[in-house]
Amino acid sequence: MSVYLLVLCLALLQQEGRARSDHPGCNSPEAVRVAEEALEQINQDRTDGYILSLNRLYDLSHTPDTEKDGSLYKLTIDVMETKCHITSRKPWKQCEVRDISSVPVYGECEVSVFVDSQVKLQSYSCVLREVPATAVVDVCPDCPTADNLNEPVIKETANLSLQRFNEESRLANYFTLENIMKASSQWVVGPSYFVEFTIVETVCSKKTEESELSNCPPMNCQFAHRGFCLGTHMAHEEQFEIRLPVGKKDSSFQNRKPVEVNCEIYEPQAAAVEEQAHAKADSEHTEHQPHNHTHLHPHEHMHSVTSSSDLTVSKPRGTLGTVVNQPAPVRSAPAASSCPGPHRHNLGLDRLRL
Repeated sequence: MSVYLLVLCLALLQQEGRARSDHPGCNSPEAVRVAEEALEQINQDRTDGYILSLNRLYDLSHTPDTEKDGSLYKLTIDVMETKCHITSRKPWKQCEVRDISSVPVYGECEVSVFVDSQVKLQSYSCVLREVPATAVVDVCPDCPTADNLNEPVIKETANLSLQRFNEESRLANYFTLENIMKASSQWVVGPSYFVEFTIVETVCSKKTEESELSNCPPMNCQFAHRGFCLGTHMAHEEQFEIRLPVGKKDSSFQNRKPVEVNCEIYEPQAAAVEEQAHAKADSEHTEHQPHNHTHLHPHEHMHSVTSSSDLTVSKPRGTLGTVVNQPAPVRSAPAASSCPGPHRHNLGLDRLRL
């Protein structure tokens, strides 16, 4: 009898071990891999905003599907906003997460994926929110804080930044403002304003008369270049004076211009395909035959980036889920073992438990 009980106990323990291995927790390498690849596909599916980075796997459920020879995962993942705009199509692991000096944003995504030999995103729903300015100031009193995008000084900063970009750009066409994405301010030697905005190529070439620039519509075709810009404006800088010891000069401040701008211009996939067609045509025609499309030229204020086309998401972009800005929801405790997983980012904001 004792031998029978021993065999029965061993069988139960073996079955329990298999059950546990079939239900990975948040520390499971397989679950983490699924979460990482799911987030990559979420970023690929989105059409607006900033690329999201994985902070931690909060909870998950795992249901085997023997008919389809795979498994359905339901994931809850905590995310942090990066400094990469979604237009760049960069992998999220290559993007820097916003810290407390750059108006951080955090949130969570409910994700459904099917996993067989690949991870296939089914649906997602993400809720994001800015870290409150009071929480930032408590830790970093001198850090920039968010501003209202509709403030006149913010629009002025974006327009002045774009004006400088167009003046110094070596591209053939002018660009126009598309959307102001973020704005913040900080007191340095006076009020400094920071804007992040997107731009789009217009139909007007640099030879267009200045009086006609107000009538330059965006280029409405698949070959239009788009860009993401960071602009800085030290408002009324001439009104502020730095008092230095006699004989001392602050050359870095004296040489600083009141408006600074840095833009990345992204070449669409359609343009990359056409580029190859032009390269082939160049080998067949003489150098005197002109092209019909203007190509991107190197420029000290921007970098050319080719948009990714190797999407694992087969549906059109923006059809698999939503991303909204809302207050933090009330969360239940994780149901899976070893959940939640460890945080990957720490902003030093303990009361938000990021």
